[in-house]
Amino acid sequence: MKVLVTGAGGMLGTDIMHAFKEHNTLGLTKPELDITKIDQVTKTIGQYKPDLVINCAAYTKVDDCEINKDLAFKVNALGPRNLAIACQSQAAAIVHISTDYVFDGTANRPYTEFDSTKPLGVYGQSKFAGEQLIKSLMTRHFIIRTSWLYGANGPNFVETMLRLAKEYSEIKVVNDQQGSPTYTKDLAQAVVELIKTPAYGLYHLTNSGNCTWYQFAKEIFRIEGIDIKVNPCTTEAFPRPAPRPKYSVMENYFWKLHGRPPMRDYKEALKEYLDSRG
Repeated sequence: MKVLVTGAGGMLGTDIMHAFKEHNTLGLTKPELDITKIDQVTKTIGQYKPDLVINCAAYTKVDDCEINKDLAFKVNALGPRNLAIACQSQAAAIVHISTDYVFDGTANRPYTEFDSTKPLGVYGQSKFAGEQLIKSLMTRHFIIRTSWLYGANGPNFVETMLRLAKEYSEIKVVNDQQGSPTYTKDLAQAVVELIKTPAYGLYHLTNSGNCTWYQFAKEIFRIEGIDIKVNPCTTEAFPRPAPRPKYSVMENYFWKLHGRPPMRDYKEALKEYLDSRG
């Protein structure tokens, strides 16, 4: 299979490249392919003629999206639209990575793929627009919503906590936002399994289990044996430009309906990640 990966230099993109190493895979970073420029996109995909495009390119700085709304929609909505047009012209399928931030966080149970969306901020709105544009332009798509990503090839919450533990003996961490931490290595492997069949559609893919950011931090320090005082606090104690959903736990429901086993618990995945750091 010929595979083209956009955003290949990012945290998820790097693990996607590794997971697809058995295929004829071309990874492109932003300097090599700017997905907001349709001429570049159509030319590149037209020349390479991939069977599958995996879009890991995104503007993920949630707070910056509130300030740079046009850029957020260019990258997260217009970019996927451009890829969909080019893929359709070459009869290629697409895997597009989306987010739990398409929900408003008011649910009292995990969100499924069939629940209504209501993004609170520009980041979630622009990502949802990207989903809708892909759906409207092509049928051979896998749209994957995931959450709270961490991995070896980019800045993430786990690394932030470990850095803070070196600088402080006591920290505060938000305890009223709940989600499912997801290891990019596990997500990349799930994508490999997903594209083996033409079971196109919308999927939620996260590691099993859920926690608050406070609980996640406590688990990081427990595994690492780090003695630090962690105090729970509210979202309001850390005012940010972008609103966040208080509850964004997602059920991998469509994945389950296809008879696939649950992704492993986030605690098990976290331990492997921390062990891999040496």
